[in-house]
Amino acid sequence: MEILYWIILMTIINGLLGLVGIFSLLISKKVLQKILLFLVSFATGTLLGGAFFHLLPESIGELSFLLTALLFFSGFGLFYAIEKLLHWHHCHKGHCEHVYSYLVLYGDAIHNFIDGILIASAFLVSIPLGVITSLLIILHELPQEIGNFGVLIYGGFKRNKAIIFSFLAQLTSVIGGILGYYFISIKEHATIMLPIAAGGFIYIAIMDLIPEIYKEKNKKKRIINVVAIILGLLLLLSAKLFVE
Repeated sequence: MEILYWIILMTIINGLLGLVGIFSLLISKKVLQKILLFLVSFATGTLLGGAFFHLLPESIGELSFLLTALLFFSGFGLFYAIEKLLHWHHCHKGHCEHVYSYLVLYGDAIHNFIDGILIASAFLVSIPLGVITSLLIILHELPQEIGNFGVLIYGGFKRNKAIIFSFLAQLTSVIGGILGYYFISIKEHATIMLPIAAGGFIYIAIMDLIPEIYKEKNKKKRIINVVAIILGLLLLLSAKLFVE
């Protein structure tokens, strides 16, 4: 049972990253509005980095290239279908929200669930390995959560709602950790979710966020936004290299 307690502890700590938006309460709405597009750009970089540097390489390492490709495009198409469904649900009565905000939450929830399983797997090998694995997962999750929060606010969420929903999406790592402990063979099945999540992340970045970024007409701000995308990519790449 000691191992289970460790798994729950570290996945809860990982879940607390979903509360990163609390720090936004310390700044005014005016300041937040000024940095929102920068955060959206940063989120674009972290989504692409998470997909290309973490999810897809891990998928190819566990699955065949053909299966990874099929699942990736399935994830891309799935998120397209979900977006159209959400758009109809939220807009057909005249009240329209930016549905990509919900897509970010869905993709993040899947990703965190898998992270929970990975944390459980590492702890079942040894407690020190579990702690190290948990810290490395937290390292690459933090920048992504910061960017995701910005996307939720930009997409029309109130700050309190964005914080709560981000936290709930992050807590799926606890569920993954517990299931991973009791049904460790679930890791083999969870692997197929990696390329699906990657397809979803890339869909959100390319089809939803980048078009929003390029609505900016100011050339100086456009350059800043591109730098923010690159920064997000580099942070996820650095996390990948650090893990290896």
